[in-house]
Amino acid sequence: MPAKNPRVNIVLDPLLYSTLGSMAARDGISMSLEARDLIKEALEAREDIYWGLVAAERAKTYSAKKSVSHKDIWK
Repeated sequence: MPAKNPRVNIVLDPLLYSTLGSMAARDGISMSLEARDLIKEALEAREDIYWGLVAAERAKTYSAKKSVSHKDIWK
């Protein structure tokens, strides 16, 4: 029976493998689920960094004189 979700195989050094195993045991989940959750967190963190950089660039061009108030937009 084919798997519902795509699979990926990774190679870990012994210390990382042991740490992942310890975290999974602590959380009462499989190493696969622990790795999945850690990858999700890392991707979210990178996304936050990216959007923070985008916001910083946009903030450089902000002009209070050209901005429209919330009140004016929703008239």
